[in-house]
Amino acid sequence: MLPFYVLIVSFLVFKGCSLLGWSYYDGWQHPLQWAVAVMLLLTASAHWGKRRPDLIRMVPPVFPKPDLLVSVTGWLELAGAIGLVLPLTTRAASVCLAVLLIAMFPANVWAARQRLTIGGRPVPGLAVRTVLQLVFLAAVLMAGWFG
Repeated sequence: MLPFYVLIVSFLVFKGCSLLGWSYYDGWQHPLQWAVAVMLLLTASAHWGKRRPDLIRMVPPVFPKPDLLVSVTGWLELAGAIGLVLPLTTRAASVCLAVLLIAMFPANVWAARQRLTIGGRPVPGLAVRTVLQLVFLAAVLMAGWFG
């Protein structure tokens, strides 16, 4: 749930910048791009921090080298965050992030069904996780394609 809260709060902060006169953040697309980037920086940080073992446990056993997959997805999240805020790569990053979210969803399903924890807290149930994933998917696509 923390990534969702970070997405919302970051969007409001960046939108607030437009109210303070920073015209770059007028409208909703730039605030959304930066909010998604901040969220991705947060989620990527877990790939190498103290939550790394929890993320490795989330990888379904059918996939080989879960530690490598966690590292690769973390790097892809970082690249996506950077690409999303660069005008020349925004659309490509948006599409790639959407594909990444879809590719990582089986890990979320596995974690929910196995009732795993991240940082000692239970992962959201499958219904909540699915809704969150759809919100994140919509956010990355809207950040790159509309506006």
